[in-house]
Amino acid sequence: SAYAPGCVPKVEIKERLFMSEHNELGALGERLARQFLIEKGYKILEQNYIIAHKEIDIIAQDGEEIVIVEVRARRYSYLIEPEETVTRSKQSYLIFAADAYVRRHNLDVDVRFDIVAIIIDREGRYKITHTQDAFYPVSNRGIR
Repeated sequence: SAYAPGCVPKVEIKERLFMSEHNELGALGERLARQFLIEKGYKILEQNYIIAHKEIDIIAQDGEEIVIVEVRARRYSYLIEPEETVTRSKQSYLIFAADAYVRRHNLDVDVRFDIVAIIIDREGRYKITHTQDAFYPVSNRGIR
């Protein structure tokens, strides 16, 4: 390193603090989303489920359907809503992971993709938006 021992540039410290805050916000968002879904009668099957090197935030059951839930948490309000940040690439990733989950568990069920978006204000109050059927697989392969 080009810095004296024990001397770390402020930029690196800020990045670490930001990542720590980002990770804490993500964990808080997932806890709030899980509790929200439970209160709506969903059964939580898995959380932070990793399959085929992909992670699904929450896998739940709503009636006969398996629900793949992507959680998006943000502080305050940005120019776009949190649920709008789930790109086509992320959708493809989730569809692939859901297909792998269904195959691994030999399930014959319908799968739905939901987004739970959480905005937390400066006072710690939060708003939850739940978008059911937020997106669909593009092809008929795999997931039904």
